[in-house]
Amino acid sequence: MTQMNKELIYVGDPMCSWCWGFSPVKHMLQEQCEGRAVVSMIVGGLHIDWTEPQDDDRKRFLREHWEDVGKRTGQPFSYDILERNDFIGNTEPACRAAVTARELEGNARALDLFAALQRAYYQENRDMDSSAVLIDLAAEHGFDKEKFGEAFLSAEMKETTVKDFQMAQRLGVTGFPTMLVNDQHGYAYLTMGYQPYDQLGPIVEAWLEDKLDRQTQAAE
Repeated sequence: MTQMNKELIYVGDPMCSWCWGFSPVKHMLQEQCEGRAVVSMIVGGLHIDWTEPQDDDRKRFLREHWEDVGKRTGQPFSYDILERNDFIGNTEPACRAAVTARELEGNARALDLFAALQRAYYQENRDMDSSAVLIDLAAEHGFDKEKFGEAFLSAEMKETTVKDFQMAQRLGVTGFPTMLVNDQHGYAYLTMGYQPYDQLGPIVEAWLEDKLDRQTQAAE
């Protein structure tokens, strides 16, 4: 628990398209909780088993899926990366970059880098399979490049990232994005999957004011 006695937990993956669609909602929830609850991050490891370049069928599926997310959420997508023959899309390195930021400088900075990783992937189509690209991105967003790179590439950080994946499983998370609340009553789901702010904001406000009915809270 935290000294503010309330924690909003975000579970996501920087390369999850629905997490990208949810990014503005997450930002508004962070602002809503500022000074009232701690917002923490757990990475989920969406496609850590993708180790080979994607074939045309998978790329076509991804493009159609991204288009659907863009239509529903209004978030912008670029598709140039799907034209690359070497596109793999393994999400472990990007997750580890977010975990590295958290371990070095805390959840707030990690959430900032998480958002930057999302923009770099979905808008700029930068190569999230590349350690060099991820370390450069961290440096662009104020992290010490040498310190970040050393931590990011370490066996310890890989183990810490796996522990995040395991924590998400222990919490029963089966999809991203997921948000939970944690307070004196324990854990409760806020949402598992994309929901707009106009649905989630009032629920979070009720929770912040200790008026949340835990029998009716949370959207699917």
